[in-house]
Amino acid sequence: MNLQQIRQDTPGVAHRVHLNNAGAGLMPNSVLQAMTGYLTREAEIGGYEAAAEAAPVLDGVYDSVARLVGAARDEIALVENATVAWQLAFYALAFRPGDRILTARAEYAANYVAFLQVARRTGAVIEVIPDDADGVLDPAALERMIDGRVRLIAMTWVPTNGGLINPAEEVGRIARRHDILYLLDACQAVGQMPVSVETIGCDVLTATGRKFLRGPRGTGFLYMRRALLQSLEPAMIDHFAAPWVAPDRYALRPDARRFETWENNYAARLGLGVAIDLALSLGLESIEARCRQLSTRLREGLRAVNAVDVRDLGPRCASIVTFTHRSISADDAKARLAKEGFNISVSGPGSTLLDATARGLPPLLRASPHYYNTEDEVDRFLQAVAAL
Repeated sequence: MNLQQIRQDTPGVAHRVHLNNAGAGLMPNSVLQAMTGYLTREAEIGGYEAAAEAAPVLDGVYDSVARLVGAARDEIALVENATVAWQLAFYALAFRPGDRILTARAEYAANYVAFLQVARRTGAVIEVIPDDADGVLDPAALERMIDGRVRLIAMTWVPTNGGLINPAEEVGRIARRHDILYLLDACQAVGQMPVSVETIGCDVLTATGRKFLRGPRGTGFLYMRRALLQSLEPAMIDHFAAPWVAPDRYALRPDARRFETWENNYAARLGLGVAIDLALSLGLESIEARCRQLSTRLREGLRAVNAVDVRDLGPRCASIVTFTHRSISADDAKARLAKEGFNISVSGPGSTLLDATARGLPPLLRASPHYYNTEDEVDRFLQAVAAL
């Protein structure tokens, strides 16, 4: 990587040390220019006309997403965010009384409350897959839980807290062996590591553009395996998803865009496409290696600070580093560090309630470096934490 060139294309690094990429990464100039250029054309010639003019480029975003996750373009839907993508898939599934939904202890709150709602409506049952001694979802325990009533395995690959990377591929092998639907929330994995839906073996994968992909907020995508796609009808449709072909009949689109609606933020879509193409050009293997190098430096440095406890789980951690200060609250520490020019976030217990309850976690400070950060920024952040 040409780090100097990358940072020159990232205006935000001139103003802050941005270690909040698990929240929202800093957009590069190329993404910003794609979006503002498109909005300028909307203002100059009209919204419909600008969309028609940019149609080939907009259509190419589906190809970019497909390359990113190793899918076919007809298996991709572009939507407003990762939560919408996840909900579109989940609420298209039919559950009956006694159906079992298996999930992870560190499952994200937005997903888990949807499980609770569907369980209340249908009589389905939510069960949590045990973790191993390292706090990682245990595939052997999952295997033992499988029976004819398991309707869905749904898991967050890289949870919002704890640095954890759950074993997505091992879960996929179990799901395929038993012909069970597998829904993977890859919100914080996409953009910081290579992703292949075929290698993982998931039926559905959802992700956002704003985090490690460095795209704009208000973008996300849904991957759905073609074989599953043909058997599901979205919970809600419009005339784009299902053209009105006769007074008493509609016809669902044959591709994943049956989960989309007619109106979209085309400027944001263009930004997402540019962000994905940038990540692909840099290489996800290189990005992952750089993220691991920086997050390891940060994690080990924090462990050397007497007043700090690192709260991460697993033998192999993602570029999300969570920690607490023994004498300063997370909100206070975040505010003090912000005054020093450091962007981090606070992950509250409610975001992963089962994990937080099991581990007795208070609100956590969360620092998430990305490839455009420097070793000097990490070291300066460590000095600032030590000085709190």
